[in-house]
Amino acid sequence: MLAEAVAERLGVGVCQSILERFPDSELHAEIDESVRGCDVYLVQPTGPPVDDHLMELIFLADACRRAGAARITGVVPYFGYARQDRRARGREAVGGRIAADLLRTAGIDRVLAVDLHTVSLEGFFGIPLEHVSAVPLLANAIEPLVTDQTVIVSPDLGGVKLAERYGELLRRPIAIAHKVRMNGKEVKVRNIVGDVAERTPMIVDDMISTAGTIAAAAKALLEAGCVREITVAATHALLVGPAMSRLEALPIKRIFATDSLPPPRHGALPIQTVSLAPMLAEAISRLNVDQSMADLLAHR
Repeated sequence: MLAEAVAERLGVGVCQSILERFPDSELHAEIDESVRGCDVYLVQPTGPPVDDHLMELIFLADACRRAGAARITGVVPYFGYARQDRRARGREAVGGRIAADLLRTAGIDRVLAVDLHTVSLEGFFGIPLEHVSAVPLLANAIEPLVTDQTVIVSPDLGGVKLAERYGELLRRPIAIAHKVRMNGKEVKVRNIVGDVAERTPMIVDDMISTAGTIAAAAKALLEAGCVREITVAATHALLVGPAMSRLEALPIKRIFATDSLPPPRHGALPIQTVSLAPMLAEAISRLNVDQSMADLLAHR
């Protein structure tokens, strides 16, 4: 459990809480020990089921506030609704803004988030947001596998800056997949920009959801003549819907992902987990005494 790993590094215990559902499905949240005057850090990724986890976070925040907590920080390793950052067709809700407003309304004073899907979300928060990145942790885990033939691949144009960060840390060139979304469930890669022939590709992204983007990029790389040994690195491994079957059908040697979300309960994917605990513990330690976070913050 990520919260326990973070607490262990900080040399503190995890506050006991009670989360239960009434027969009519209403949520009940209660803090089982005193937090009066405390600097409280609520560690709660809002991954699937997103609504349940979001409600648990804001209920716990309200319980802490009413119990006299001095300051409440929501530590959200994965922030649900991050992809709903704008109106695509004009008559829809902007889920990212609603989720950010709920956190503030619940009494959270500050949010610590990891690799948000888009930095534009920072403008949605009416409270301070500390946006940190797991890229250095992932790059450090990957580095022993990097060779002179490795090329870093962005699976779409939106991930170019992320690929450049990996490229700088690992000192390798990058390539870019030109992705076109056919509909809400299907994507296609038209071409690869960069030299990937007879090279070992390392596809990097902020998240793997249904794996449609990763699969399309991998197929395009294979058609372009890359080595049939693909590595994938992503901060958030949601792996929902057809993700497992899509990835298992590809020559993927290994997948690096953090523990921002619980690992999948099924499938035989070669997933190597990189813990966020060291980084989150360091961030919390600094926030607790109001030290600078400059070298931990995401810049992309």
